[in-house]
This record gives sequence, structure tokens and C-alpha cells, in this order.
Amino acid sequence: MLKRILFALAACAACAASAADAQILKIATIAPEGTVWMKEMREAGANIKARTAGRVEIKYFPGGVMGNDAAVMRKIKLGQLQGGAFSGAELSPVYRDATVYSLPFLFNDLGEVEYVRGKIDPLLRAGFEKAGLVAVGLSGGGFAYLMSTKPIANKEDLRATKVWVPQNDRIAQVAFDKAGVNPIALPLGDVNTSLQTGLLETVAITTSGAIAFQWHTKVKHAVDLPLTYVMGILAIDQKAFNRIGAGDQPIVREELGQAFVDLDSVNQRDNESARAALLKLGIVFKAPSADETGYWRGIGEETRKQMLANNEISRELLDLIAKAQAEYRAKATPAAAGKAP
Repeated sequence: MLKRILFALAACAACAASAADAQILKIATIAPEGTVWMKEMREAGANIKARTAGRVEIKYFPGGVMGNDAAVMRKIKLGQLQGGAFSGAELSPVYRDATVYSLPFLFNDLGEVEYVRGKIDPLLRAGFEKAGLVAVGLSGGGFAYLMSTKPIANKEDLRATKVWVPQNDRIAQVAFDKAGVNPIALPLGDVNTSLQTGLLETVAITTSGAIAFQWHTKVKHAVDLPLTYVMGILAIDQKAFNRIGAGDQPIVREELGQAFVDLDSVNQRDNESARAALLKLGIVFKAPSADETGYWRGIGEETRKQMLANNEISRELLDLIAKAQAEYRAKATPAAAGKAP
């Protein structure tokens, strides 16, 4: 009997020590609770806790409760948070090539995106680590479209509206500048209210994003031309990640990485169903004329040249993307290259 009591006490002491030694990763995101993103992240967090026997635990702060991207980065530096979910633009002040996939009109279709990412994602991860961040998850949100409270048939219509760009999104700033548009820079969390008050009239967002953030209740028109490819990145401070035991780090990478692989597939399906839902709600998708399309693709090319000239993006990385695109386009069949954006 005494031996059983001593064993139980020893087990409790071991559990207490394990809990005290647990590495807790506090991660912030703008994604609302109840979204597919949060469901995948919570499942990955539960798997990590189970597989590490409680040595690693993830606590999420969804819905933007920790503030905008600048506030989250500041809290990461102070150690109040260990990571966050960001767009490429939000991480570009830390790592300039974080936003490379979002160059306007860079990709023709989702098949091309998938092929290029297979070659380039590992290079981006390495770049993030050099910048002091561990990119445990990279997920494609799909193509963004211009959506507006007003019809936009041409560049003059766009110039006449109040256009949003995310804060720190240099690519969007340069592109709109080239197009003669003077955009309004705001954090993502301020967009819904700004659409409601009329401070903004035009935004760029994926179809599923428009519904998730409730922007679809404000906009009425969409330009049916994929503008840019949206990426989501789950980044953890490298110092915090290194405090995780060497045997547990691969588990964290594997579980969160798999969650983001799953999100890639989910996001594609969600964008397709969201587009159908937006059409049913009466939002009008209208493609621009051939001349207008050519004009905007030209703006995309000018943006790339300007970003390179300003040393705001890596020529080497862009050259590698171009090489991968050439490989894909050379061997792609109509079926392989025909995935709708």
C-alpha cells in the first residue's frame, strides 16, 4: 500500500514538473473563431499536445483580439506572443520576399501556382528563418478580385473610387501608383467598418475572404479578373521555437505544416462555393474588355520592374519563379493548366 502511495505521489510530481516545463506558444490571428482556418489550427494544436505528451501547447487568440499585424509583431518582440498568422505583405518589413507570390498577374492559373510553390516554398521558409521567424505554415488563399460598391468597367472607374490597400503592402502601393490610383492604407480589421461608413468603396479580396470577413454585405460588383494570389503564413519567433525540445520541434512543424496543406485544398473548394454564393446574392462579376485586361497586365509587369529597381524584391527569387513557370507552361496539358482561378 505504501509503495502505491509513493508511486502515485511520484507520478503527480512528474506531471507537475512536465506542466511547469511545457512550452506554450501563444499565437494571434485575425481569422474569426468558427472558420475552417481556426478548426484546422485547433486540431493541429491538439495533435501537438498529445504527441508531445503536453510538452508543447498552443494557445490561439483569434478574431484580431491581439490587435493588427503591427501590434502582434510588437508583442512577439516583447515575448507576450510567440507567433501569429500574417499575410505576405504584413511580413514584408521583416522579410522582403514574403510577398513575392502576390505580385499582380504573376500567375495564369492554380495549376501553375501549385507547381511554382513546390519549387519556391522551401526557399521562402529558409528566408524567413534568416529573418528570425520559423514559417511553420504556408497556405494559398486563392486569387483576389477587385470588389466594389460601384461598377468598375475600366481604369477611370477605378480611379474614381476609394480603394483600399493593406498597410505595409508595397506591391499594392506601387501597382496602384502605376495605375494612377491613390489608395487608402488601412489594417485589415478596419475594412468592414470603412466600407460601411463609405471611407472605402473598393477592396481586393478572395471570394471566400469576402464572406468570412462579411465584406460581401457591402459590395455589389466584382471585376472578373484575378488580380493577385493571396498567401497566409503562420510564423513563430525563432527564439521561442528553439526553446522547444529538439525531439518535439519536428512534431510542431509536421502538424502545423499538414494543417496548412489541408487548408490549401479547403481554400480552393471554399473559393469556388463562395463565388457561387456571391452570385446568388446578386453580386455582379463582370470581366473587363481585352484592352483593359492588357492594360492591367502591363501594370503588373511595370510593378515587378519597379520593385526590382527599388531592391524591394529579390531578382534571384523572381528569376527562379520565372524558370519554374517556364517549366510548367512547357509541359502543361490543357487539362493540367486549366484549373479555374
